[in-house]
Amino acid sequence: MRRPVAAAPTPGPAVAPDLLWYDKPAAGWEREALPIGNGAMGAKIFGGVAREQLQLNEKSLWTGGPGSAEGYDHGDWPKPRPGAIAGVREIIGQEGAMDPGEVSRRLGNPRYATVGKVPGFGDYQNFGDLFLDVPGAPAPPTAYRRTLDLADAVATVSYSDGRTRFTREYFASHPGGVIAGRICADRPGEVSFTLSFNSAQPGTSVTAKDGRLLIRGALADNGLRYEGQAQVLTSGGTRTDTDDGRVVVTGADSATFVFSAGTDYAATFPDYRGDDPHARVTAAVDRAAELTYSDLRHAHVADHRALFARVRLDIGQHAPAASPTDKLLASYTGGASPADRALEALYFAYGRYLLIASSRPGSLPANLQGVWNDSNTPPWNADYHTNINVQMNYWPAEPTNLAETAQPYHAFVEDLRAPGRRTARSMFGADEGWVVHQNTNPFGFTGVHDWPTSFWMPEANGWLVQQLYERYLFGRDEDFLRQTAYPAMKEAAEFWLANLHTDPRDGKLVVSPSYSPEQGDFTAGASMAQQIVHDLLVNVIEASEVLDTDDEFRTKAKAALVGLDPGLRIGSWGQLQEWKADHDSRTNTHRHVSHLFALHPGRQIEAGSAYADAARVSLTARGDGGTGWSKAWKINFWARLRDGDHAAKMLAEQLRSSTLPNLWDTHPPFQIDGNFGATAGIAEMLLQSHERDGRDADPAGPAGPAGPDVVVDVLPALPSAWAGRGSYDGLRARGDFTVGVDWRRGAATEIRIASGSGVTAKLRSPLFASPRPAPFRVVRGDGKPAGHAVNDGVLTLPTRAGERYRIVAGRQ
Repeated sequence: MRRPVAAAPTPGPAVAPDLLWYDKPAAGWEREALPIGNGAMGAKIFGGVAREQLQLNEKSLWTGGPGSAEGYDHGDWPKPRPGAIAGVREIIGQEGAMDPGEVSRRLGNPRYATVGKVPGFGDYQNFGDLFLDVPGAPAPPTAYRRTLDLADAVATVSYSDGRTRFTREYFASHPGGVIAGRICADRPGEVSFTLSFNSAQPGTSVTAKDGRLLIRGALADNGLRYEGQAQVLTSGGTRTDTDDGRVVVTGADSATFVFSAGTDYAATFPDYRGDDPHARVTAAVDRAAELTYSDLRHAHVADHRALFARVRLDIGQHAPAASPTDKLLASYTGGASPADRALEALYFAYGRYLLIASSRPGSLPANLQGVWNDSNTPPWNADYHTNINVQMNYWPAEPTNLAETAQPYHAFVEDLRAPGRRTARSMFGADEGWVVHQNTNPFGFTGVHDWPTSFWMPEANGWLVQQLYERYLFGRDEDFLRQTAYPAMKEAAEFWLANLHTDPRDGKLVVSPSYSPEQGDFTAGASMAQQIVHDLLVNVIEASEVLDTDDEFRTKAKAALVGLDPGLRIGSWGQLQEWKADHDSRTNTHRHVSHLFALHPGRQIEAGSAYADAARVSLTARGDGGTGWSKAWKINFWARLRDGDHAAKMLAEQLRSSTLPNLWDTHPPFQIDGNFGATAGIAEMLLQSHERDGRDADPAGPAGPAGPDVVVDVLPALPSAWAGRGSYDGLRARGDFTVGVDWRRGAATEIRIASGSGVTAKLRSPLFASPRPAPFRVVRGDGKPAGHAVNDGVLTLPTRAGERYRIVAGRQ
């Protein structure tokens, strides 16, 4: 890297809509340190003055899997157990229900009882910490400021000793494959520090040569090799390597470091091993070191902005310049003030930032903690829970215009198919299809875990592939549908065509045994399981029609769909039943409301229907409490019910009681899905496109050659607190539309729509409502009128690919 020049002094506090800022260093990792990431790597910035800490992660650094000392079997039974599942199914058929402990004893992995834990499942690991020790740092400093700029994805720390202003800047570059830091001052010769690394893994070797730290080791558990390198470069002053693996900088005008890390993990069944990371890590650091800091930073910011800047949201927010983010959170009252709305808008932007930072092509998907983890035994292994959590991580990807961030998820699901076929054969005796249960890891764990109340969920395969079909619905990419989504969907459906059971009570096809996360007994036909399989079959039928393929398979899938129990029943007190039998309690406030899958993220339940009313009864009974992710899901539920004020109430509950000072979601402890779920929920309040138009009443009816028509619902759940005046641009709707809206007093004054694929747009808004729609005009991007029709509150607008349209309220 060529010698960097010193930076100008950092200006005083400024009002910025996408800025987290604080007036003191972070006191701890979970609550206050600020996250940066490039998908594969992450860092938490503490902002210490005398000692700066960067806690580091590399997302593939996992114990467990092949080579682990405990052995590894993907969670499958050690040997086939013919009749085990049929035996449980028979007991449920006779007695109606079965205790989870007993089901676990019969269908769990017998190795767990002897080993005492899940052999080889593993944990996501802490890579270690970089420390910058600064001699003579002021205590206390003056004019201290710590920031995270979401628009640029750059974290800064600045302070003064009364004579010199010091600035540190950090970012994680996806194009560069490095985490970079820069330390500078507004006076020459004032930059001095020692850079050192503290490994979180025993047996790690750390050496220093030519200003570069070399960090190497192998995990004791499974032999996974890992490496990190940090190169220090200076402008002026001296740089010295020490025998104990540190780099000392003295009297420099400025200094820069670039860090990269990797492992020999590869997403290849069954070995999950690739090349030694040394060459890759060395090449990444060497490339970054050849660039000027300015060029490296510019490439990073341009890459990040290409994603982040696609969406703009104005809900009447205004953050006081003198209020740090933690104080803004502490003073939040529920959305009534411009400062409250500033926090809500910031939280929305932060969710999009976190998804970009923790999920980029070429890396594993975001796990329970995204990419950030400071423990070798993190909560819930920091794994991939498939009973909602990993799916919720990607709810904002399509609607908030971050489709590229879902690529790691798509690849992860694809990589589960090979081990999932093995599990389908060994546990279910299935010759076709693949399956996965409630917990998985980077090593193809598709069998069962060891918790009786959360070990069994074969319908997770259907929920996982839903996101792949959503990619097609939003982007209309038939190549993706043909090559990636449809094969995984079809194979998941084939599993269920072979494993659905005829319920003797009514002759309907049901999932048995089934379990409603994470409560109650095992039964036949639990609502969530039925709704997921219904969703899968509808989606795969539509996909096969779009691709005009697999007529025989489609015929079987349609027959199964007709015979399937849909998982929708209204119970004795007006609730949507969680189980096929009416077992629901009015006093149950469990955080899972899984039996509303059909409302969101499914699409069986339409707003205004009797089932929607029953879902409202169930939601009301469950209450507005719960863990962070539970509240986030409820934002989406209420938005789908078109109750914007209740959705906003759930957002307020999330911010007041499930959000940490650094705006991370807390379960507790920290769990990132709540951030992502709430961001998706805000998008659902502003734009929806899941409901079909012009469909046959038969759910197995044809979708048409271009896929099912959707209605783009404009401002479906706008809360009254946002209604005065606002706007957004860049949100995405199914049908490959990009949408913007201006509103005033709760009514749209302008709707902007860009068509990516040229399909007909159907938009719902009170602007078009019968019997006397308000005056409006529809024009193309060139200002010329666009042909359209209005029927029953829906505007039908034929579009051309690449064309933009405006619908403007008022007379011409």
